[in-house]
Amino acid sequence: MLNQLATPGLGSLIAGRWFAGTGQLILSIAGFALVMVWFIREMKQFYGQINGDVAVQPIGWILVSGTILFVLAWLWSLVTSASLMREASKVSLESIRSFAAGQVKMEPAKIAQALAALPQWQRDGEMISRTFEFKDFPAAMKFVNFVAELAEQAQHHPDMDVRWNKVRLALTTHDAGGLTEKDFALARQCDALSLR
Repeated sequence: MLNQLATPGLGSLIAGRWFAGTGQLILSIAGFALVMVWFIREMKQFYGQINGDVAVQPIGWILVSGTILFVLAWLWSLVTSASLMREASKVSLESIRSFAAGQVKMEPAKIAQALAALPQWQRDGEMISRTFEFKDFPAAMKFVNFVAELAEQAQHHPDMDVRWNKVRLALTTHDAGGLTEKDFALARQCDALSLR
């Protein structure tokens, strides 16, 4: 909304669209500067006519040029704003809810229940861990890369220890100070990956 209601380019810069934001800001400042130049020259001519010592010169092209630059900046920022709104609408409400729910530290009874559904995972204080075994090192590394992709998508990164054909994963949610649903969700996904 800053792009449309305040200065074109400002909202784009805040959203991290550096090229678009800088371009929009430059166009809007240049347009504003030209309008101000037109205004000052117009006032000089006006007061010069009152005194009778200035001839009138056509300077409307300065106002038109400034207006065109400012309108281009505003239209460009409108396109960028629409793009940002489209991206924001792709984030589902459910993913926001599940992310927030994943940040709440689980009660011991819930942890025990969740761990019962993951028999190969062990609890170690405020962490769960499991060691996966593969046929060789390349298979272990393939698994690690798949886990890395999952973890990046979930914005939840496990500790990993790779020993030739064994991969140990340890999960905890540091921000919550212990185990959360995010840990168990990622553990389930890693179990499914290991069966590929």
